[in-house]
Amino acid sequence: MDEKTNFYHLTREEWQSFYRNGTAPLTDEELQQIKSYNDTISLQDVQDIYIPLTHLINIYMKEYESLHLSKGLFMQKFLPSSPFIIGVAGSVAVGKSTTARLLQMMLSRIFKRRHVQLITTDGFLYSTDELTKQGILNKKGFPESYDMEKLLSFLNAVKNGGDNLKIPIYSHEIYDIIPGEFETISQPDILIVEGINVLQSPANQHIYISDFFDFSVYVDADPKLIESWYLKRFEDLLVLAKNDKTNYYYEYANGPREDALAMARRVWKDVNLKNLNEFILPTRSRADVILHKALNHEIDEIYLRKF
Repeated sequence: MDEKTNFYHLTREEWQSFYRNGTAPLTDEELQQIKSYNDTISLQDVQDIYIPLTHLINIYMKEYESLHLSKGLFMQKFLPSSPFIIGVAGSVAVGKSTTARLLQMMLSRIFKRRHVQLITTDGFLYSTDELTKQGILNKKGFPESYDMEKLLSFLNAVKNGGDNLKIPIYSHEIYDIIPGEFETISQPDILIVEGINVLQSPANQHIYISDFFDFSVYVDADPKLIESWYLKRFEDLLVLAKNDKTNYYYEYANGPREDALAMARRVWKDVNLKNLNEFILPTRSRADVILHKALNHEIDEIYLRKF
């Protein structure tokens, strides 16, 4: 059975027609500041795609709060409110970080009384030293390269109202966890969790990350297109690393460009594409909404889960 039989297939025009009352709660300058290196996005995209998406999220939030209240009435006790968690998944370089940051900004401004925070699961990657010790440095990004127990414990603490929760910070510049630095999550009303692994079902886990999600988005595109975006981002990173000796990409930036690009193509084929085909794409059907991208990162199709 086709995985997408459980989805309504919508064109961009159909999707944007569902909700036309909102206006973009940010400027074009702000939008360009939060987008990823290799992404392309406009205020028209915000109007056509993300305004209806935030309206749909609001519908899910109302249903979530109603069900939570009903459970309390059933149990004849007061149940403290629990954060609404949104998962944003997709391949490396597909633009999911832009989607996550944009949703955070929009939801914060549309729902001014809601405390909205964003984390990326990169912070739960094992350190380079630990990956080397386990012999899986060449599988960075694969399910086994994440400390899933720590991530699940964190999400459980968030759902149960934990405050001042500290999570590690990952740096793409040093390609590793930053020692001794943490991000603090303080009882958000809405938490956005972005990462390639957020909809995966790792082996030997009784609880999955997605069990904690109340809404999820998968950012999709043809793998050939994603590869081109990945290589473009890699070249952009080389430019940034040119004069920074602490940057992981410094040696590649100052060596033969063809050698650097050949290395990037190998990493895409042997690591990122393999991870996409084996572990990320199979999770696409678990999302509530799939945003499909075409050339220039234009979202041309949307898939909305039926049930």
